[in-house]
Amino acid sequence: MSDAVLMIGCGRMGGAIARALVASRRVLAFDPHAAALPVGVERLSSLADGAGCGTVILAVKPQTFGAIAPQLATLGRPGTLFLSIMAGIPLARLTEAAGAGAAVVRAMPNTPAAIGHGISAAVASPAVTEAQRALVGQILEATGQLLWLEGEGDLDAVTALSGSGPAYFFRFTEALIRAGMAEGLNAETATRLARQTFIGAARLAEEENTGLDELRRQVTSPGGTTAAGLGAMEATIDGLAGQVVAAAAARSRELAG
Repeated sequence: MSDAVLMIGCGRMGGAIARALVASRRVLAFDPHAAALPVGVERLSSLADGAGCGTVILAVKPQTFGAIAPQLATLGRPGTLFLSIMAGIPLARLTEAAGAGAAVVRAMPNTPAAIGHGISAAVASPAVTEAQRALVGQILEATGQLLWLEGEGDLDAVTALSGSGPAYFFRFTEALIRAGMAEGLNAETATRLARQTFIGAARLAEEENTGLDELRRQVTSPGGTTAAGLGAMEATIDGLAGQVVAAAAARSRELAG
């Protein structure tokens, strides 16, 4: 079992990681609430059955951490890596639960990990070795990109920006759909236009070797329609984004207790 990965929680995010790992590793999962698990993942009926796995990934909601915390110390062995993708639960609480000196990494991925286009940011406890950092890289880079942070305090902002960020983009796209309908488009047309504009703009930003400000300028003719739309946006967009990220970061800090 030393090379096996134990998933505690195998929902959308945990399942994305499990699917990326199952081709190269034995993956076990404890999740009584999951109706189905990714193909190749072995379901455990008891968390205790996962004892001795080399890697334990905590992929449950932070509100349920208190229920599983008393069992974490029984799962590990010398050299076990605990990788948490829960928002708000700090390294100190994770290490206390896993056992003094445990190797613990906190990471914040986002939902595009499900299709291999996510981004995760991570921070490690002092007990984490270079080999274990490399292992975290193998796990999380299978779902997208990985950034290592210097300080744990940055994770609240990461959670608010990239962890929650996909929802902000989806919500703005919903607003564009409604705005298009208010201008006379039917729902199907407005939805198709807004979705593909969202997707195409993201691809353009990924593939063009230029800054976002330059991409914005390229589509904005002086006195044109885009300039008019941006003009209406400028008065509120930075303040709104600041409020959104600040609110999510504050909630992340609240979850930390």
